Amino acid sequence: MLRFILGRLAVLIPTFVGVSIIAFSFIRLLPGDPVMLMSGERVMSPERHAELMHQLGLDRPLYIQYFDYLGGLVTGDFGSSIVTKRPVLVDFMQLFPATLELSLCAIILAICLGIPAGVLAAVKRGSWLDQTVMGAALVGYSMPIFWWGLLLIIFFSGYLGWTPVSGRISLMYFFPPVTGFMLIDSLLSGQAGAFKSALTYLILPTIVLATIPLAVIARQTRSAMLEVLGEDYVRTARSKGLSPFRIVGIHALRNAMIPVITTIGLQVGVLLAGAILTETIFSWPGIGKWMVDSVFKRDYAVVQGGLMLIAGIIMLVNLVVDLTYGLVNPRIRH
Repeated sequence: MLRFILGRLAVLIPTFVGVSIIAFSFIRLLPGDPVMLMSGERVMSPERHAELMHQLGLDRPLYIQYFDYLGGLVTGDFGSSIVTKRPVLVDFMQLFPATLELSLCAIILAICLGIPAGVLAAVKRGSWLDQTVMGAALVGYSMPIFWWGLLLIIFFSGYLGWTPVSGRISLMYFFPPVTGFMLIDSLLSGQAGAFKSALTYLILPTIVLATIPLAVIARQTRSAMLEVLGEDYVRTARSKGLSPFRIVGIHALRNAMIPVITTIGLQVGVLLAGAILTETIFSWPGIGKWMVDSVFKRDYAVVQGGLMLIAGIIMLVNLVVDLTYGLVNPRIRH
């Protein structure tokens, strides 16, 4: 196991370097001068512009800027924001709980609905139920997040008035953050109605963010279950008179979970990417909205550091997924 972990960590090194090159190049390929965007409407003299470029280190050759940036990453220094002058890592740690809370709720919803839907579709293969589940999964996977989010806002927030449009909790409630998770902090605050308000604000963003992962998990579960249900040991279990629940829920599903776990791990990247649009639509104060605002402001350090931190989280999750295989199926333990 230790050898396997070390091998996986060694593979992450070139991945880390490749992502750093992409993150460094991405923001610089966009048109726009960060110094001019900082000045806003004020007219800036060429001398002042050159002075600020020198202070920010943007007048040096690109390869020197990159190696300074890479050296900072190795030492854990992700730079400071050009706009707020705050360390990128500090801002990320303050905003990440909001994104993590939304992503966890979305992936839990996707797993709790996607796996049963996929199993049911596989067991009822060819029936109207199978076609309905797979048709709904295809529609959910095909819908653009921004369009789906706006539709839900128009119907549930605008027409029915059941849910709020944006934010994390009503302005009626104020309490200092303890964990950064609004659901937990609202419970700890002891204020009546705070938890219900936080939950209400979380419903629509969770549904929007969970739609695509739910569809992917349902389709992958159905495919894996169909393959497993045709194996000899399943037919043997049926001939022994085992109950359908035991055959499907224990023997078949456990062996079908390997590709499903892989799919769930890959959805972490989808969730973090989808969070950018979801947080922008619902004004959710997480890293997605933070990154979008930083791109518009050409805040080089925030975009570079944010992308590297997100990439690090995705790589860590993929490593955990690889290690989980042995827990689900002991035959493939390393």
